[in-house]
Amino acid sequence: MGPPSSSGFYVSRGVALLLAGLAAALLLALAVLAALYGHCARAPGSKLLDRWVPEAAPSPPGGREEPSPTWKPGPAGAPEVSATPGPRRPPGPWDQLRLPPWLVPLHYELELWPRLRPDELPTPELRFSGRVNITVRCAAATALLLLHSLFLDCEGAEVRGPLSPGAGDATVGRVPVNDVWFALDMQYMVLELGEALQPGSRYELQLSFSGPVYQDAREGLFLNVYTDQGERRALLASQLEPTFARNVFPCFDEPALKATFNITIIHHPSYVALSNMPQLGQSEKRDVNGSKWTVTTFYTTPHMPTYLAAFGICDYDHVNRTERGKEIRIWARKDAIANGNADFALNITGPIFSFLEDLFNISYPLPKTDIIALPNFDNRAMENWGLLMFDESALLLQPSDELTEKKAMIAYILSHEIGHQWFGNLVTMNWWNNIWLNEGFASYFEFGIINYFNPKFPKNEVFFSNILQGVLSEDHALVSRAVSMKVENFTETSEINELFDLFTYNKGASMARMLSSFLNENLFINALKSYLETFSYSNAEQDDLWRHFQMAIDDQSKILLPASVKSIMDSWTHQSGFPVITLNVSTGIIKQEPFYLGKVKNQTLLTHNDTWIVPILWIKNGIMQPLVWLDKSSKLFPEMQVSDSDHDWVILNLNMTGYYRVNYDKLGWKKLNQQLEKNSKAIPVIHRLQLIYDAFSLSKNNYIEIETALDLTKYLAEEDEIIVWHAVLVNLVTRDLVSDTNNYDIYPLLKKYVLKRLTSIWNIYSTIIRENVAVLQDDYLALVSLEKLFETACRLGLEDCLQLSRELFKNWVNHPENEIPYPIKNVILCYGIALGNDEEWDFLLNAYANKTMEEEKIQLAYAMSCSKDPWILNRYMEYAIMMAPFNFNETNIIEVVAESEVGRYVAKDFLANNWQAVSERYGTQSLVTLMYIIGRTISTDVQITELQQFFHHMLEEHQRLTVQAKLQIIKTENLKNKKRNDRIAAWLWKNT
Repeated sequence: MGPPSSSGFYVSRGVALLLAGLAAALLLALAVLAALYGHCARAPGSKLLDRWVPEAAPSPPGGREEPSPTWKPGPAGAPEVSATPGPRRPPGPWDQLRLPPWLVPLHYELELWPRLRPDELPTPELRFSGRVNITVRCAAATALLLLHSLFLDCEGAEVRGPLSPGAGDATVGRVPVNDVWFALDMQYMVLELGEALQPGSRYELQLSFSGPVYQDAREGLFLNVYTDQGERRALLASQLEPTFARNVFPCFDEPALKATFNITIIHHPSYVALSNMPQLGQSEKRDVNGSKWTVTTFYTTPHMPTYLAAFGICDYDHVNRTERGKEIRIWARKDAIANGNADFALNITGPIFSFLEDLFNISYPLPKTDIIALPNFDNRAMENWGLLMFDESALLLQPSDELTEKKAMIAYILSHEIGHQWFGNLVTMNWWNNIWLNEGFASYFEFGIINYFNPKFPKNEVFFSNILQGVLSEDHALVSRAVSMKVENFTETSEINELFDLFTYNKGASMARMLSSFLNENLFINALKSYLETFSYSNAEQDDLWRHFQMAIDDQSKILLPASVKSIMDSWTHQSGFPVITLNVSTGIIKQEPFYLGKVKNQTLLTHNDTWIVPILWIKNGIMQPLVWLDKSSKLFPEMQVSDSDHDWVILNLNMTGYYRVNYDKLGWKKLNQQLEKNSKAIPVIHRLQLIYDAFSLSKNNYIEIETALDLTKYLAEEDEIIVWHAVLVNLVTRDLVSDTNNYDIYPLLKKYVLKRLTSIWNIYSTIIRENVAVLQDDYLALVSLEKLFETACRLGLEDCLQLSRELFKNWVNHPENEIPYPIKNVILCYGIALGNDEEWDFLLNAYANKTMEEEKIQLAYAMSCSKDPWILNRYMEYAIMMAPFNFNETNIIEVVAESEVGRYVAKDFLANNWQAVSERYGTQSLVTLMYIIGRTISTDVQITELQQFFHHMLEEHQRLTVQAKLQIIKTENLKNKKRNDRIAAWLWKNT
């Protein structure tokens, strides 16, 4: 028998050995958990306590596996510690999305050291290390510190303080750190202290850490590998909005927790380091291997949120200019700088800054602006204070871009990001639920800036085409979300990322534009000035903005509102969807109702019992009328009644500044149709656009008859505005009407009806293409509309279109220096292949081989699918799955082929014999997608059964279960469309 244990129990030697083995296994398991869920060295004498692990930890961005961390030693002299078993983490503040209000960050001293070397490319496991000292003010006594950290390995943690006031922040002591652990579900680092911090005192958190540089995701600190001057090179850049600062350094990663930053970047001497502020100094240091590194420090930033911190390490050249004493530099690949690709952006950046400074009477507060063109930046552009990041495709202008909308796009995006220097950077929303205060106003001012520099620019038509129409087509009462959401609606970090959508940008911009329209421009700008001045370097809520508009209203007597600005605007920003405003011109009664997709009779929704407070600007017989308000479900406006006179007509929503669609009674639509046929120019272009889009949308969703919308197209022979034609063609000449087999009876009717009216507009633009295409380079609306015009003319068999396609394609084949005009290049390439044979196809294949730009390769890959020869399409798909002679990695070739009418049948036959190769090449989900593409015209259960039988052995069990419901949805939609299409056919028969 052995000696007694301290507890009074005796155990045998065998049992003791067994328990020792179990204990060793337990310690090993805990060591693995410790490695997986974070670790941190503490100050000497600290004690390692329990590490609680969440049930499901998030995955690293971009699908990367989290690098397996290894234990790093603590500060010199720290005792060796080991993990001890503990219970699952109890509920606590680490379960909440928002940080507790115990600490307020004041200043960050941040040092980052990425190990990027130009002589070690590629760098598959590139990492960085760093240190951050965060000065905080304690707002409530606490022995728990929470801050954000994700996928970082903590290598040291100390808390110094309280800091002595007036003594240069010299510390008077150190607070023991008992444990550091990570709550990965809410992305927190938790420090457990040996004693509570005292309210009102300041402390310094000293943390050292390391983490991965991302290569597949454009968030946190990420890598771009690219080619410049014939060499392979790499750069590092950052994207911290909205919640990726925590991927780079431990921080208080919420927009209201603004602080100042002193940033230091350690980098290879051959690189340039950039950050928010100008360079303060440089020094040299050596690593443990004796290699030299450059230490670049930067001046202190203004108060700003963590998401605006920015870092760049690159081997780039730059161009620069000075605007009002402040330097502007644009950084890009050396080849791009040498070729002058950055010159256009450089020349407009300074004037945009000056315009906004003068508009708001607030100077840009930073001493410099750097803009860097990244080879690959999925976010397109980011407004970091002092260091703006752009995808190079959104910043650099190529010589071949003259006949594209690229110049306008660069101007818009630059205007948007520079607008953020005031809306977002200077004044930041309090939390992400009001991100529209940043993005909506930046999007709105894009158009004011462009219009200022180009007074003849058709700003209403461009805003409608670029912003308003897109979001109106997606917004409706049942599914979409409100622009401004309640904070308590958010429970996960991923929900913040989802806010960067069409509603934040486009609907937010539309809210700003509507607000401006029912005030006036001076009052609107004065209110914004007051708002920006009051909340500079601080944060604001939506209600703060409304309060400053109300103050501007209260200071004058000319503009009277039916309710407070808050009541009016909350009715738009706090509920989803938008209203349909219906005017009965016989009675003058206007009513409002929510817009539903596929409205059914007497449809109501409890959440939409509230009405909108609707500003209605309107015109009568072409003359602008006084603003009226619809602040209830219906209201009488006798002045809106029309007489029997042929000259009497009314259009609501002047310039489409209101965020709603407009419907009329039968007489109202009839009057408008008569005016279009008699003198369409009496109705402004923006309202001809409005009538087409509103009528077709309302007819598609059961608010009016399809015949009402079709009647509006009778006048089109006299229409010479290509943007209006574009609206008609995208709504009338749809693929299901002219391509799919179910509607062969409609095609000849539609062809005759449209081509009869298309002749005039076709002659205008075909002549320009043939004689002087350069005149289009500043015609933005033509550049964005031409492709649909040409595609429709060729699809409907207009011989001159087909002949022009042959001419341009042949000219390019024989003389490659004679580029096909960009706006119609997709159409010409497609019809050059469709009207040709294998000789033209092989030429395009060789052209594909010689292209390096992904965009160009995708363009050619799609064009090659336009062939009408089944054997060519079959060979194309064989090339794709064999990855020979080329890999065709830019897109799924089988799906591209199946999208065409001929290709649908060829792809189905190809799948019968090659489905396994297709599955291996593109994945099993591609087979499901192909099933939907091939079955896009199904309208009977028999067709569904046949399709399922064909694909049955190709799909996995779970896929077979999900496709049944989807195919039923396709069938139901097609049956609904068939009824609509039958009515279109009857109308066309009557009107041709």
